[in-house]
Amino acid sequence: MKDKRIESNQKLWDSKVASHFKSEFYRMNDFINGWNSLNSIEQDLLGDVKGKKILHLQCHFGQDTLSLQRMGAKCVGVDFSLNAISQAKELNVNLALDAEFIHADVLQLSTLDQGPFDIIYTSYGTIGWLPDLKAWAKVIST
Repeated sequence: MKDKRIESNQKLWDSKVASHFKSEFYRMNDFINGWNSLNSIEQDLLGDVKGKKILHLQCHFGQDTLSLQRMGAKCVGVDFSLNAISQAKELNVNLALDAEFIHADVLQLSTLDQGPFDIIYTSYGTIGWLPDLKAWAKVIST
């Protein structure tokens, strides 16, 4: 049985994809034209990612995943919103990039066969939506 909190949250994020994609906050025109969605603090902390294999948790529609891909990493983005993953896959194709996007609940990643990863990345505001941080930490530590 699916956790009602996760189900409700998933529906919320499914409903946000189209408006987020069009919003000025995400700067999609700039992004399509090469703008990197990662802030300088993230880029500095990650360092040179060329050749690194990166798992991006809660990737939404993949801007950071694709920014990392543009920086030379091999990326896998995961999100529980099917709408977000569909948009990420479309953006990936339109930009002629080679990231992989997986529709999955991050708490169910023990079945992910793409690892091991050099870096597991998530961005601002993602863990506050999770009902069980211990389970999340256990999944990403394996």
